[in-house]
Amino acid sequence: MTRKLKKALTRPVDAGKHLNTEPTILEQWEIPQETTHARLTIRMDDGSLKSFRAWRCRYDDTRGPTKGGIRFHQSVTADEVETFAFLMTFKCAVMNLPFGGAKGGVQIDPLSLSKTELERLARRYVQVFAKVIGPNRDIPAPDVYTNAMIMAWMADEYASIVGEWTPAVITGKPISLGGSLGRDDATARGGYYLLESLAKDLGLTPGARAAIQGYGNAGSHMAQLLESAGYKVVAVSDSKGAISCPAGLDIKKLNAAKERHGSVTNFAGSDGVSRIAADELISVDCDLLVLAAMEDMIHAGNAANVKAPIILELANSPITPEADEILENRGVVVLPDILANAGGVTVSYFEWVQNRQGDYWPIEDIHARLKTKMEEEGAAIWACAKDKNITLRSAAYVHALSRLVDAIY
Repeated sequence: MTRKLKKALTRPVDAGKHLNTEPTILEQWEIPQETTHARLTIRMDDGSLKSFRAWRCRYDDTRGPTKGGIRFHQSVTADEVETFAFLMTFKCAVMNLPFGGAKGGVQIDPLSLSKTELERLARRYVQVFAKVIGPNRDIPAPDVYTNAMIMAWMADEYASIVGEWTPAVITGKPISLGGSLGRDDATARGGYYLLESLAKDLGLTPGARAAIQGYGNAGSHMAQLLESAGYKVVAVSDSKGAISCPAGLDIKKLNAAKERHGSVTNFAGSDGVSRIAADELISVDCDLLVLAAMEDMIHAGNAANVKAPIILELANSPITPEADEILENRGVVVLPDILANAGGVTVSYFEWVQNRQGDYWPIEDIHARLKTKMEEEGAAIWACAKDKNITLRSAAYVHALSRLVDAIY
């Protein structure tokens, strides 16, 4: 068993104690159902051939076809892919979606590729994994450094292979090719709906101060939603650094600056905005810390520096199990990733349903359905945590595990 996966498994094992789950049931999740490791060889623009490692893991299909993103990143490993596929299994169960968990990845720095090389890589991925994916077997989606354009290339390649347009094989596609309205901000909006539904219980009120680690798609959309709701976004960070403004950042101006210059750090020096070290973001004095960057950002070495009493996980696994224990002992409330960032896979599910029905919903319906889902599952997990006197993360795993066990029996 890989290192990351072993750590991830500790959470459902602990959850199983609250359900009196048979150990033999839990044992099946120690091993992925199916992991395919392949070599992707493409022709580069200069005429040379290059090969890259690639994976697709279908962790568990007990509750339906598997679902999960494909990431293009130089740090992708089999361990990472299997761990995130495992997490997707529980995330889909948390949201009561008829899916199991999956994940894919290519070990490549996508920024080093031209657009044509990127397209060749995307199409090659589908050529190699065409027997793994399918609208009733495994449905990929965008992830780190993949987007709607890449999903369009993949969907087109799959159509060429099977001989017919099959939009439900891929989600996160452009609207013009069967994508769903509301997919662009779904992860942030789902987290926002969860936050608002629990605001009274959490003690959050208008004017509360928020800091956001990771100002990509999810982080920037969350900043806009929070500002519109009356929150003060006092600090944000991206891969280039971080900025702080105790009076609250002007999100519209910040977004314009990042669009022009490529980083939030270029907004420093205006309107009382100062630059701070990226690793200082988690220690900013605020009421809400939103983690929207990468995994393992809060660990045993820095968890004691967190000042926020509430953390919302928009990223996957941004807090290590060791840091979780430190935060729990300090009374920090964590809205866990398998619930808080599930808006993305939920709207992906909506896209899959629309593709299969050939009936596309207006944005108001998408938002209303997502809001209902986040509120229902959030309320159930909050009640479970209070009833069993456990953390929200443990409650989320109890909630998911109960559905998975019911499906097995």
